[in-house]
Amino acid sequence: MAFAYFPHTPDDIRQMLQRSGVSSIEELYSDVPEKFRFKGEYDLPDAMSEEEVRRYFTHLDSLNTRLTVFCGAGAYDHYSPAAVKYIISRSEFLTAYTPYQAEISQGTLRYIFEFQSMVCELTGMDCANASMYDGPTSAAEAMLMSVASVRKRRKVLISSSLLPNVIDVVRTYTGYHGVQTDTIEISDGVTSLEDLKRKLSGNDVAGVLVPGINRYGIIEDLEGFADAVHSAGALMAVYSDPSSLAVLKTPGEWGADIACGDGQTLGIPLCFGGPYVGFLACRKDLMRKLPGRIVGATEDLDGKRSFVLTLQAREQHIRREKATSNICSNQSLMALYVTVYLSLMGPEGLKKVNDLSYGGAHYLHRKLLETGKFSVVFDKPFLKEFVLATDIDVPYLQKVLADAGFFGALQTEEGYVSFCVTERRTREEIDALVAVVNDVIQK
Repeated sequence: MAFAYFPHTPDDIRQMLQRSGVSSIEELYSDVPEKFRFKGEYDLPDAMSEEEVRRYFTHLDSLNTRLTVFCGAGAYDHYSPAAVKYIISRSEFLTAYTPYQAEISQGTLRYIFEFQSMVCELTGMDCANASMYDGPTSAAEAMLMSVASVRKRRKVLISSSLLPNVIDVVRTYTGYHGVQTDTIEISDGVTSLEDLKRKLSGNDVAGVLVPGINRYGIIEDLEGFADAVHSAGALMAVYSDPSSLAVLKTPGEWGADIACGDGQTLGIPLCFGGPYVGFLACRKDLMRKLPGRIVGATEDLDGKRSFVLTLQAREQHIRREKATSNICSNQSLMALYVTVYLSLMGPEGLKKVNDLSYGGAHYLHRKLLETGKFSVVFDKPFLKEFVLATDIDVPYLQKVLADAGFFGALQTEEGYVSFCVTERRTREEIDALVAVVNDVIQK
């Protein structure tokens, strides 16, 4: 049966069937049980003109409900300069794929090199690879790196104060690699150093994963963590919000061996669950255990600066059993997005982002406490995200806020409510949200 949507001509199909050694499409699928074969007509829409397609998708877009975001939990509504999308839409970036042929891929290699360099500067690490899928998978790769680097140990420790989706993904990856996981307990809202020391005492741990900012929004004090981990012969990885590293201690300053996290906070807009871009950086002596690609700078025969792939520890390039990962692609366009964002914002711009976020979050925190219906759970420092306890019915509060145009009061598994304020939120928006909360209280 021929379809207008398929590019193959009857002659193309005849040649492919002949090459396959069968006489018909039916014979090709003869091993598929009859009851599983579709025999009806496909319900495909009629062809549309370009203008009709545009109108159709404009209509679909109009059905979306747009809310003012006061939630975080790993996805943050940060400002992105208008110039970013125009720069990354240039054809040499948007249509670029693999950087294998250095002589025709200098643009792609250049921005991957700059991305790696910026990640190193933000994290305080010596080297970084090309982009990972997202933060959780970069955390999983960090733990697998630890196991590959510390011989004869197949156990990792994960802080319970990490985001739940990060923990779940790490457990999935490690579980299928035969690596045992255990969690570090939470004490007063932060990772327990004492519990970490107890679980390191068996000298069987390869890697430890802790957050820089945890799932309650608390800035963790990691003083003494690296010493405890290294004295037990293990490696420490810190899961970080890269935007916050413009004002907070870097993983390198905490003595970490590996830094990982998600670059979505570096201007990538929220869009129904994606796209995201993970990052993974480490000390120089661990470089050969990094998955993915590493781009380096060199000189060509004429002495001009150029860029090449310097390390590719994937199964496509080396013996499968020697590969560090089976990553077969990367979020290269999103790495470009982050690189352009950081170039436009600069160090001072990133600091301003955090100053505004900090001021707005603490203002909302204070205003919610003043309602008398919220109380402090953890008296710990936070940057842009925080949790409070409340006796208000949280599902009802969420519905009322959503009806008023706000997405907030995300409920944690303990029953706390979480709020987040980025530099995009204005004082007027914060006051409007608090007014809605007061209306709920009065009813």
